[in-house]
Amino acid sequence: MSHNIAYSTADKAHVLAFLGSNGDLTAEQQRLLGKMRRAAQVQQDDLDRQEVDWGLSVPEALEHLIAGRTDSDAPCAGNAYHAALQHVIDHNASDPSQLGTYSKPSTFFGLVDDEMRRRGVPADLLPHGFLYGGPPAEFPDIPFSMDGYPAIGHLPLAKAKPAADAYRAVLEQMDPDFRYDVQELIEKLEFEHREWEFATKAVDWYTQDTLFFKLT
Repeated sequence: MSHNIAYSTADKAHVLAFLGSNGDLTAEQQRLLGKMRRAAQVQQDDLDRQEVDWGLSVPEALEHLIAGRTDSDAPCAGNAYHAALQHVIDHNASDPSQLGTYSKPSTFFGLVDDEMRRRGVPADLLPHGFLYGGPPAEFPDIPFSMDGYPAIGHLPLAKAKPAADAYRAVLEQMDPDFRYDVQELIEKLEFEHREWEFATKAVDWYTQDTLFFKLT
């Protein structure tokens, strides 16, 4: 089974504002929460059609997150919480872009990490680490998804250029089987850095600080 990796940019504080808010939100945030609830129900309807039962519905998981809870003991609660949190991220983030589709992305990027680590890329910039690293530390702990997907990763936008530079420095030393995908990642990180750098200087209201990765 193949897995898709997409990403978007957001201000993590905007996402955090919903988690544990108990509905104490501005009018605009309430409007967004309504959209999140509708999106969660659409996803749940699709899961129901597929006869996928996580033991906790995505709308229920969303309400848990809003209430500051992640304590369901349902067998696949992690799946529902990850799906629900992704709706909160999506409604506070830029339009998503695609990184790629992989048959075994964790295995692939684990091997990429091994190659890069041997060539001196710092641990905090290795791609498997941030793709599978979960939400930022300030976010509530959520159980792992059964079978590993859906998953959420993140990278501070301030690290996008350092990561791209580190990858470019070792690209030609890497196994040729990895070079195309690493080159694609470099170009995407460089693009996001340029957008972030420009907007930070030129747009007064711009506060986005995090790349969020969505693995499904």
